[in-house]
Amino acid sequence: MPELPEVETTRRGLAPQLEGRRVTAVTLRRPDLRWPIPAEVRQRLPGQRIEAVERRAKYLLTRTAAGSALWHLGMSGVMRVLPAATPAGAHDHVDVGLDDGRVLRFTDPRRFGCLLWQPPGQVHALLAGLGPEPLSEAFRGDTLFLTSRGRKAAVKTFLMDQAVVVGVGNIYAAEALFEAGIRPTTPAGRVTRGRYARLAAAVKRILGQAIERGGTTLRDFLSPDGLPGYFEQELSVYGREGEACKVCGTSLKGRRLGQRATVWCPRCQR
Repeated sequence: MPELPEVETTRRGLAPQLEGRRVTAVTLRRPDLRWPIPAEVRQRLPGQRIEAVERRAKYLLTRTAAGSALWHLGMSGVMRVLPAATPAGAHDHVDVGLDDGRVLRFTDPRRFGCLLWQPPGQVHALLAGLGPEPLSEAFRGDTLFLTSRGRKAAVKTFLMDQAVVVGVGNIYAAEALFEAGIRPTTPAGRVTRGRYARLAAAVKRILGQAIERGGTTLRDFLSPDGLPGYFEQELSVYGREGEACKVCGTSLKGRRLGQRATVWCPRCQR
């Protein structure tokens, strides 16, 4: 599933093409994706000017005065701006027509993505209760430390809790914990304040670097220009169980943690 850098890469690619454009029509080739597509998408979006393309966690919002279309890429979703005459394929489920003769096309072979509606001045239920953005000033080591007190869950599971901080998925949690020198199986409540400061800094640096490189190409992800991300080649631990640590040469260990593959260096991470 695309993680925060991939979604932010998509947002950055779409924003200059969509912002300021007026929606001329909405074509839904099926009534649902992961969930039914609300009638408001077809009824309220046409005629509206797209004021901004925003991201909250792993969701994208195309904001208008009438409300916001709320998108999620799921496991295989791709959003591209194409000439309106481009023939639709079997998995091209949604077209949003634009006043410049192009369409915003949502393609999702596995249909785990979504298209929902958020009325103006409201927060959709999927976005309510989310933690701070990891690249914002609100995400700090002190906050992680205070929130973690008494928590027995593994620190990697804690870091991936969307109520603690949004958008730190499996790949980047593993990489940040490696950079911070923290073993992912350590109970969250036993990690010190100083180590959480290093972890927060690692999350910010790694996510920022991944965004600049276009995200991580795993399975289906493509950016809006059709190009893959280029961060995968820089991964230190994720997907490398049994290989040598790039820092010390020790064989990397792995196990399932919270039903997710987890890899770490037994020497570098304590």
